[in-house]
Amino acid sequence: MSVGIKISLNDKLYLRDPQQTSLGQNIIRHSILLIDEIGFEDFNFKKLSLQMGSTEASVYRYFENKHLLLIYLVSWYWEWVSYLIDINTMNIEDPVRKLEKTIETVVYASKDNPSIDYVNESVLHRLIISEGTKAYHTKLVDKENRDGFFLNYKRLSEKVADVIIEVNPEFPYPHALASNMFEMANNHIYFALHLPRLTDVAVKDGNYDEVQKMLKYFAFSLLKCDQKK
Repeated sequence: MSVGIKISLNDKLYLRDPQQTSLGQNIIRHSILLIDEIGFEDFNFKKLSLQMGSTEASVYRYFENKHLLLIYLVSWYWEWVSYLIDINTMNIEDPVRKLEKTIETVVYASKDNPSIDYVNESVLHRLIISEGTKAYHTKLVDKENRDGFFLNYKRLSEKVADVIIEVNPEFPYPHALASNMFEMANNHIYFALHLPRLTDVAVKDGNYDEVQKMLKYFAFSLLKCDQKK
């Protein structure tokens, strides 16, 4: 993908938009790498500033705390997936093929985009798999939801649900299927890598073909619709 984009996110997540400055972009770049390396529990702004060769105070000029930074990164990823779905399904009229392409995009959205050099999508994808649910599995989820922190995820789910309805207008649970596909993709990649007895798919060297095949099987079985040959 060679087209540069600016991801639009809730401005309540940050004190200053990190996409607008080189320092802010550096915060995003190094926070992704450091959380992936040490995990969110051990991550803090002091460690991040040392990794960046900057000061802890400079990070606090952009983000109030590490939880909001995590929501920012998770939201960035879901907005990126939404953008890719738009691009990859742009000229597809057939709803079955559109859903197939949507599933492929959800599973393989982690390929690097060289035009956004401060975000390594493959590393960010690993972060989403291992840490993503911590953004909204919290005691503050209801308040943060009222503040619109999860709108990117909701809009993405709505987009996929609309495609599901195109495939089968009588299907009663389009939003549940859409959100379950996202969670299933990430959970079973995680299970395959760390808890293999909890899944029936294998993941090796970044190849998620079995995960993609599983998602299509579940989706089209529930929708009572055959995939394209």
